[in-house]
Amino acid sequence: MSWHNPPVAQTPDFSVKPTITGEKVVLRPFTEDDLPGMLQMLQDPETLKLTGTVHDDAEPASLAEETRLRDWYASRNDQPDRLDLAVIDRARGGCVGEAVLNEWEPSNHSCSFRIALGPAGRGRGLGTEATRLIVGYGFEQLGMHRISLEVYSFNPRARRVYEKAGFRVEGVLRESLRYGGQWIDATMMSILASEWAEHHGHPSQSTRLKPGDAGPLRCDFQARCQPAQVQAIERRDEQPGLNLENDQGRSSSGVF
Repeated sequence: MSWHNPPVAQTPDFSVKPTITGEKVVLRPFTEDDLPGMLQMLQDPETLKLTGTVHDDAEPASLAEETRLRDWYASRNDQPDRLDLAVIDRARGGCVGEAVLNEWEPSNHSCSFRIALGPAGRGRGLGTEATRLIVGYGFEQLGMHRISLEVYSFNPRARRVYEKAGFRVEGVLRESLRYGGQWIDATMMSILASEWAEHHGHPSQSTRLKPGDAGPLRCDFQARCQPAQVQAIERRDEQPGLNLENDQGRSSSGVF
C-alpha cells in the first residue's frame, strides 16, 4: 500500500477541532468538565518543574486562580491559529492533561508541540500515544512540514518519549532555565513530514518499510490511531480568545 503525504494546504485550518481516538487515549476539544483534571495537573509540583512553569520549589502555591484557568481553557476551542486538545484516559475516564500544536509559522509550514500529563496519566504509555496522535494529525491533516519542541535536561523521560515518536535532536539551548538556583539546558528536537511519512511515529520499526510502501507499519498506525474515524468540530464563530503568549508560562517540555 503506497503512502503519500497530503498536499500542503496554503493555510492549515486550526478552527477545526478534531476528536482523535487511540487505544489508550482520546484527544478532543476541551469542555468545562475537564477543568478539575487540568487544575490537578497545574498544581502538581513535578509538572510545574518539568515544564519550566516555575523557577523554584516554593512557587507552585502562587499559581493563578481557578477563574483565570477556567477562562483560558474555555477559550481554547475558539483559537484560529493553534490546536489545544484534552487528553482523555480511556481506561479510567477523565481528563489527565493536554496536547498542543502552537506557534504556527505560516511561511515555513511549521509549528511547536508540547504535552503535559498530570499524576493520574503518567507511567502507562498515554503520553507516547497522545504524542503520536497529535503529531500525526499535524502532518496528515494540517499539512505541516516541521514540528519542533524543547525539553529540559532534567526531564529525560520526556526526551525518550519524543525519540520513540520520531523526534530528533537538533541542538542545545544552554542554561535557558533557572531552577532551584541552577541553570538548566534545554534540548531542541524536531520531526519532519518526510520522516513521519517513513515511520509514522514508530522509528524503531521503520526498517519494515520499502520506499513508497507503508506495509505493516501503516496498518499498525491505523490500528493504533484510527480505530474510529477522526471527528472534527468546526468553529464558525471564531474569536481571538485570551492572548496569553506564554501558555500559562509552560514551555513545550512534556510530563509523562
